[in-house]
Amino acid sequence: MARPARVTLLALAAVVTMCSLARAQEQGHCRFICELEWKIEPTFTIENLASRHRVVTPDGVTDRVNRERVFETVLALDMTTKIPWLGFTVEAITSPFSDDNSVELEFESNWHWLTKSMSRGWVTSHFDVVDQLSPAERPDIDRAYTHKLDFELDTAVHVFNRLPEEHWLRGVEVETSLDYLATGLPQRGDVFADGTRFIDDASPWSFSLVFVIPIAPF
Repeated sequence: MARPARVTLLALAAVVTMCSLARAQEQGHCRFICELEWKIEPTFTIENLASRHRVVTPDGVTDRVNRERVFETVLALDMTTKIPWLGFTVEAITSPFSDDNSVELEFESNWHWLTKSMSRGWVTSHFDVVDQLSPAERPDIDRAYTHKLDFELDTAVHVFNRLPEEHWLRGVEVETSLDYLATGLPQRGDVFADGTRFIDDASPWSFSLVFVIPIAPF
């Protein structure tokens, strides 16, 4: 089976699982997953935020990489649980204006340390441990996609908190996300097919501004 097909099957399996959970929710069961909500998240990301690494280009010039600005679109499925401080999220992410417009998947566990009840509904924040399935970035990897460990600190402002509970806009959030990608990035000494050589480990830090728009609660 082709590698892109495997990724597609993984995504389909996740959707089927979520639909099963949704049916259980409709039947009034809440054993662990209690609420599901689809969201669309336009995202502006700055990559190589800190510790910008150096590379030797194919023509022998040593250069420090620039900070990159990327626009992403994210389709997210949020899952709340019976445990107030624990949730899960599945995300499909693409960069529509990038040359390499591949899809990556993220499977997140969300550990809430600042809840709505603690801020009168205005601010929430959680620390996420993420299994990221995205295109391989090391030169010695013969797979199209690899699993990577990512850590995120997400903080959201609920800008329409004053609206009534039933109002759709009440679910809109403006969120910041600080990411540390712990594994899977190019390392010092890696040499790529075009002759580019990394002098330092690739920068693991990025920062995102996210607009969270709910589209289909269950």
